[in-house]
Amino acid sequence: MTRLLIADDHPLFRAALRQAARESVGDCDVMEAADLASALESLSADPDIDLVLLDLHMPGSQGLSGLATLRGQFASVAVLVVSAHDEPRTVRRALDHGAAGFIPKSASPAEIAQAIRSVLDCGNWLPPELARAVAALPVDPVDVDLAGRLARLTEQQYRVLALLGEGLLNKQIADRLTIQERTVKAHVTAIFEKLGVRNRTQAGVLLRSLELSEGVRL
Repeated sequence: MTRLLIADDHPLFRAALRQAARESVGDCDVMEAADLASALESLSADPDIDLVLLDLHMPGSQGLSGLATLRGQFASVAVLVVSAHDEPRTVRRALDHGAAGFIPKSASPAEIAQAIRSVLDCGNWLPPELARAVAALPVDPVDVDLAGRLARLTEQQYRVLALLGEGLLNKQIADRLTIQERTVKAHVTAIFEKLGVRNRTQAGVLLRSLELSEGVRL
């Protein structure tokens, strides 16, 4: 049975996505999460989830950080980004960071169903007009480089990096992840090497580059 996870903090839109998913797939198991932490918990508890429909703006996820987190910790799970903001540059960045497609929140139920079917069939999906606008944009080598560096991290290293971004010290990270502090230190060293940074400040700058323009409501 196909298993989907809808990660969006708006109950009404989750309901719309759930209905579209069932119309497109038929017999499927649809789970829901209202914030990034719950989405990550669901993915950890159920490794058989096939597709995540991810809102770019919800508690715990601002800009591309949630997408990068999912791709970093669960690289085998396909992600369809859902957003009320479909500016082509934002869509281009989402694709560069591993999204399999992009669904504007203005999309019709039929379009949502088509997007879900396409990605479950190992394809990609964008609305036709948006696809043309995105295709006209050059790939940003900075985003591609960052996505590549983040992809080198293990799942645990990405968890450590996310907590570094919150400003936690090694001991606090150890307590949060229930591991030893020396293990955290080893992870931090490996993270710095893989990302090509020298310290926590530089690592934080990389994470902040995942943010989108201020004032954009996604």
